[in-house]
Amino acid sequence: MLQFVNTLLTGLGQGAVYAAFALALVLIWRATRVVNFAQGAMAAFTTYLALLVVESTGSWWIGLLVALACGLVLGAGVERVVVRRVGPHNELGAVIVTLGLFVALQALASILFGAQFRSFPAPAGLEGFSIGGVTVALTPSMLITIGAVAVVLLGLVALFRFTDVGLRMRASAFDGEVARLLGVPVGRMLTLGWALAALVGSLAGVLIASGSLVWPAYMDTVIVNGFVAAVLGGLDSPGGAVVGGLAMGVILALVTGYVGADLVPLAALAVLVAVLLVRPQGLFARTAARRV
Repeated sequence: MLQFVNTLLTGLGQGAVYAAFALALVLIWRATRVVNFAQGAMAAFTTYLALLVVESTGSWWIGLLVALACGLVLGAGVERVVVRRVGPHNELGAVIVTLGLFVALQALASILFGAQFRSFPAPAGLEGFSIGGVTVALTPSMLITIGAVAVVLLGLVALFRFTDVGLRMRASAFDGEVARLLGVPVGRMLTLGWALAALVGSLAGVLIASGSLVWPAYMDTVIVNGFVAAVLGGLDSPGGAVVGGLAMGVILALVTGYVGADLVPLAALAVLVAVLLVRPQGLFARTAARRV
C-alpha cells in the first residue's frame, strides 16, 4: 500500500512538470494557433542561463527570475525575427520553422554550454515528509512545482476570460484580418502570445531541471509527454492541460513502478493514440471552439 501511495505521489509530482509544459503549449495555441515544437529547446536554453546565474549567485530564485525574463525576450524575438517572416496564413510553414528552431537552439546550447551533464540545484529539500513515522514521496520541491503550476493555471484563466488583452490575443489568433479591422494591434498581440508562452516554458524548464541533471537534450522526453498531456486535456483548455499533465504523470509512474521503465515511451504513445481515436479534440476542449 505504501508503495502504491508513493508511486501516486511521485506521478503527481512529475505530472505537475508535464502540466507546466502543457500550459505553455496551450497558451501559444490559444494566442497564435501554432503548436511550437521549439518550446522545449527554448526552455532548455533559458534554463542554462539560469544555471549560470545560480552558480554565480548561489540563489535558485534569482536564477528562476533570469530564466523567466530571458524566456520573455526570447519568445518575443523568435516571433518578430523568425516566425513573422513565414506569414500569417502559413500554419504548416510556422510548424516547420519551429522544428528548425528546435534543432538550431539545441545545437547552439551544446556549443555555448557544452554537452556534458550538469547538476541543477533544487529550490528546497528533496527528501519526503515523514507522516506517522512513514516517509512519503512528497517533497518541498514538489510542493513548489505544484504551487507554480496552480499560479500559472489561474493566471491563464484570468488572462483569457477576464481581460481585454486575452480577448484581443484570441481574436488575433482566430482571424487576424477581422481583428485588425476592429482596431486590434494583431502584430503586438502575436508577439505577446509568443513571449508569454516562452516565459511559461522557461518556468517549466527550470522546474524540470531542479534537483536533477541538465544537458542540451534533457527536455526531449518532457516535450513528448507534455504534448501528449496537452492533447489529452485539449489544446484549448488550460484546465485540461493540468489534468492531462497530472494524468500522464500518474499513468507513467504506475507503468514504471509496476510494469517497467522500458515501456514508458510505449505507454505515452498508447495514450496519445487512444485520445486521437476516441476524442481528438481532447477531454475538456469544446468541439465548437476548435471549429472556429
